[in-house]
Amino acid sequence: MNSAAEFLRSLTTRAASLRRRIGFPEPAEPRTIQAMRILAGEGLVHPVAVGTGEDLGILHKALPSVECLDLDAPPEGVSEPVAGGDCDPASPLHVAGSLVGSGWLDGAVAGAGTETAAVIRAGLRCIGRAAGTDTVSSAFYMLLREPSPGGHAVLTFADAGVVPDPTPEQVAEIAQQAAEARRLIVGDEPRVAFLSYSTRGSAEGPTVEHVRESMRLFRSRCPAVVADGELQADAALVPEIADRKAPGSPLRGGANVLIFPDLDAANIAYKLVQRLAGAEALGPILQGLARPLNDLSRGASVEDVVHVACITALMAHRREIHEGAE
Repeated sequence: MNSAAEFLRSLTTRAASLRRRIGFPEPAEPRTIQAMRILAGEGLVHPVAVGTGEDLGILHKALPSVECLDLDAPPEGVSEPVAGGDCDPASPLHVAGSLVGSGWLDGAVAGAGTETAAVIRAGLRCIGRAAGTDTVSSAFYMLLREPSPGGHAVLTFADAGVVPDPTPEQVAEIAQQAAEARRLIVGDEPRVAFLSYSTRGSAEGPTVEHVRESMRLFRSRCPAVVADGELQADAALVPEIADRKAPGSPLRGGANVLIFPDLDAANIAYKLVQRLAGAEALGPILQGLARPLNDLSRGASVEDVVHVACITALMAHRREIHEGAE
């Protein structure tokens, strides 16, 4: 993508062509109400508010035409997916997750007023992991005001929201998930950098070895994906510095997927880029669930909610294609 604006135009156009049913279990949250107004008005997704009396009443005053699922009087067939198991039938978040798991909803978006941990728990309890997946992780899509020195207007940061201290095996799986999601969401080829305070042996230490092992495991998982590591951030993102620090790197300073060694580094990095460089941060987009339930930063804007809903629609479409092929 040549610009963040071009990416967003493509994202909304693709989502509008699908018209997926996306659940919103925070129906009284003001930013969510405004986002549902835009999503419905522009035909980007079909929003479904999930909640109970008072919250839905607040929503109806602002947006009377939106479809609502009232937990106090659910329509026939809706209560079955949440019966039993670990899901709480009184929780709009759990009910939305269960309805995504059953296929009644295509996906769901929450987190504007809910902690990430609660959204993840709902996903694990009510939807579950995708087949063959051990790790549920996340990625932020950082929309830059100006393209990176390597020419990318959208960068993927992973994992910035879920796994605090991942093993090398987990980092490799996170990177695989991020690369696959990059193709779907952004539409370009992933170029994956495993970040460290060392570039190709410029320093040593246990965490450097951790990153090297992550890269080795990723290479066995995804031999066709362009990747390199361990790399310092400047060697991953700036071609001139890559030429000096990592000559012969297949990335050549053009990484678009940045894999961080732990949650501290990734979460700090995305917030610095967002708040100091003015980047728009979409996510955390959850990776590894059987069907899409996506999180929002509690500092998300109305536009963030709209765009994450569109991403969720694309993820739902991919899941439908995958299930149809099985």
